[in-house]
Amino acid sequence: MLALKQKEMAKTTLAVKIEYKVAARVRKFCQERGIKYGFFVEKALEERLEREELKEDLLDLKTLHKDESLAASLEDYLKNRSV
Repeated sequence: MLALKQKEMAKTTLAVKIEYKVAARVRKFCQERGIKYGFFVEKALEERLEREELKEDLLDLKTLHKDESLAASLEDYLKNRSV
């Protein structure tokens, strides 16, 4: 368990090139609000990843919805599996 927590807390450097104006706005925003720059960028990236994953999930749901009538009920599936 301790090894897992240490792995979760491990940090790395992510070097990317962004427009100067964007970087300046982020730094100013963080400075005015007393937010650490790295924390802000990390949370922004996490939120964006979650949004993109949600979009993918919604697209899958929309795509697979038409096949829903072909799916077996949970009870039938479990009976066939002898569970």
